[in-house]
Amino acid sequence: MAKKTATRKKSAAKKAAKTSSKTSAVRKGKVAKAATKPVKKAAARKLSAPRRPKGPAWQWSAVETAAAIRSGAISAVETVEAHLERMRAVNPRLNAVVVDLSEEALAAAHAADKRRAKGGELGLLHGVPITIKENVDYEGRPNFNGVPANKDLIAPSDSPVVRNLKKAGAIIIGLTNTPEFSFRGFTDNPLHGLTLNPWDPNITCGGSSGGAGSAVAAGIGTIAHGNDIGGSLRWPAHCNGVTTIKPTQGRIPAFNASATAERPMLAHLMSAQGPLARHVADVRLALEVMSQRDPRDPWWVPAPLVGPKPKGPIKVALARIPEDMDVDPHVAAALRQAADHLERSGYRVSEVDVPDIDGVWQTWCDIITNETMVMQEAGMLKVTSEDFHKAWGGMKAKANVLDLKAWMQATAARNGHIRAWQLFFEEYPVVLAPTTVKPTPSPREDTVSPERVREIFWGEIRFISAINVLGLPGAVVPVTLHDGQPIGVQLIAGRYREDLALDAAAAIEKRAGVLAHRLWEQMD
Repeated sequence: MAKKTATRKKSAAKKAAKTSSKTSAVRKGKVAKAATKPVKKAAARKLSAPRRPKGPAWQWSAVETAAAIRSGAISAVETVEAHLERMRAVNPRLNAVVVDLSEEALAAAHAADKRRAKGGELGLLHGVPITIKENVDYEGRPNFNGVPANKDLIAPSDSPVVRNLKKAGAIIIGLTNTPEFSFRGFTDNPLHGLTLNPWDPNITCGGSSGGAGSAVAAGIGTIAHGNDIGGSLRWPAHCNGVTTIKPTQGRIPAFNASATAERPMLAHLMSAQGPLARHVADVRLALEVMSQRDPRDPWWVPAPLVGPKPKGPIKVALARIPEDMDVDPHVAAALRQAADHLERSGYRVSEVDVPDIDGVWQTWCDIITNETMVMQEAGMLKVTSEDFHKAWGGMKAKANVLDLKAWMQATAARNGHIRAWQLFFEEYPVVLAPTTVKPTPSPREDTVSPERVREIFWGEIRFISAINVLGLPGAVVPVTLHDGQPIGVQLIAGRYREDLALDAAAAIEKRAGVLAHRLWEQMD
């Protein structure tokens, strides 16, 4: 009996060993097979898991940042902390952000993360760090606008653009610098001092949204808010190597409840709020958010953000530059380079005369200067610096003094100019034009002399300021560097056709690249 039992045990052991061997072989075979085709399963697992964009969080685009926060790849708190750390690292040498909102921003970031965790509805910019220019109302804070005397102008509510950005979930980490009354093309004031260009401290960061341009180029915030009545978005975008859109007047609502009086009509019709960013896609996203309705602006227009596509290939007018403008060869080369990028992207570019750019600029200068002289000059001169007086004197010197009849004629001429340009866009939906025809000037160049101010505004940036009187959208996109300084170009489209200007800017950006990446290499 014991012998039989022993035999059965031995047989069972052999069988078990055989089975174990087979099982092991099967398992090994499965592992081997899995090793030869793990791609699909592994890829599926990777795609389902939240993925972070490459590099530090402060280097991500707004589009990437919003997607990463939404997916859970990063928290709003971690994102904001990364931008605040960047601000602490570079802002002391730039003076771009003049009001630090770190505590407020971190509190908002914690609230944003809680909202996401609870499954709440998330805005387009949920948790995304941005900056606001210190010349629009930010509830509870003085609207200094670069003037120490404005300390008592406490904002009772957020301006429409701030409200829209907050509604979309954006987190404001700081307020950026602007010249006195935002009236210069150079960012300096007695309250906060001079803002420097992150590419080169010996050239201006532009103005009046110079703090905004400097900050976003350096990596402080993904989007910077600014505004533009004579080039104050497009000029800093050019100087700092970033992109922007000056929207059609009426696209983005505007209002400051802290203001002591309503703005004059033409100043309102020629100014626009807008975004600066490092990527065209971010500008487009910010434009969508900023453009939401606010009943406090009677001029706001509910126009669609995308219009009908023109028949292809889209014709682009490369604006012929007036003979009295002395064009730097490197600027001319950048314009040709931009035209080539557009041609290679399927556009058809022709060099042509645009409608009366000289007359358009003079109309802008006459209207804005005379309106300011009548409505604001005396009050501004009482509370501003000598530098402001010099710059304003130079701007005023190029304007014709208008009596009531001449004023009415100037406003009527504006209508004729707009009509001529609208008809021009029927054949050429996009205009490629310079931002400036000269290298970027020094940080306080407008205080040299009245003659130098006239030279800058008339002889160098004529194509920027002229567009304000027309109320047209104009995008700026960087094209190249020369001697370490950015050169951008301007793309102008018909009324409420920001989409066409941004499409062309995106085509250039695709081939020229994002210049800020090169800036960070030299800053760090």
